[in-house]
Amino acid sequence: MTTVRIALTQLTWPGDKQAMLDKHEQAARDAAAQGAQVVGFQELFYGPYFGITQDKKYYEYAEPDDGPVVQRFTALARELGVVMILPIYEEEQPGVYYNTALVVEKDGTVLGKYRKHHIPQVEKFWEKFYFRPGNLGYPVFETSVGRIGVLICYDRHFPEAWRALGLNGAQIVFNPNASKPGLSNRLWELEQPTAAAANGYFVAVPNRVGAETNEFGDEAVDFYGTSYVADPRGNYVGEIGSSGKEELLIRDLDLDLVRTARDEWQFYRDRRPDSYGKLVQP
Repeated sequence: MTTVRIALTQLTWPGDKQAMLDKHEQAARDAAAQGAQVVGFQELFYGPYFGITQDKKYYEYAEPDDGPVVQRFTALARELGVVMILPIYEEEQPGVYYNTALVVEKDGTVLGKYRKHHIPQVEKFWEKFYFRPGNLGYPVFETSVGRIGVLICYDRHFPEAWRALGLNGAQIVFNPNASKPGLSNRLWELEQPTAAAANGYFVAVPNRVGAETNEFGDEAVDFYGTSYVADPRGNYVGEIGSSGKEELLIRDLDLDLVRTARDEWQFYRDRRPDSYGKLVQP
């Protein structure tokens, strides 16, 4: 049995970037102390979820993919010897910003990045104000603990994205989120376990938690946490996280289950891409 221990964060926004960075560093240290080999952070992990408003001041949270935040956490990954999934607000150049996640090897090497493809523009998710659509495809990264892919929050509503990662060989897909109560609640229960089962891999879903009233006052939304991991049969690995408080989830994944599930459910063998033409038409 090939077991990988992963950790997911669901942390509240303390009102200060430095304090948020410190909270995530401590979470990574706690995870490593509990034997975690991979740590996945929540969407836009070092700031508030600023998509609930449209304000240019939040452009200041954007940094290059080798900026101070990334340098700090790649050094931490190297110190702790853990793989990290770092969801950042990436500045490619002034005025060109992406919602990005870096995959960092345990020696601190950045293996690559994924840029969020699907960008919502609905009430309190005004993301087109902040982000260009991703343009790097659906990469899967060969890490020391297995093959890892990433989707970010709203991407989870698009089954084609999940399938692309499966076809590219993913064993674990991290889906960092900033999800709040509303229409998404039922989808939260359905989509990621369904994607895990339909594609035969693990899905790890860290979500933000709590209301960021210290940043947005009465406009704040209450992120519902409930982070979880789904296995390649669509079952939860352990319990789901709290709906109202901070938590560090530690879960053990048996990667042999990827092969077992795919051999039991031969979805890749029985695919008919020759019949799917309309799926890739604009």
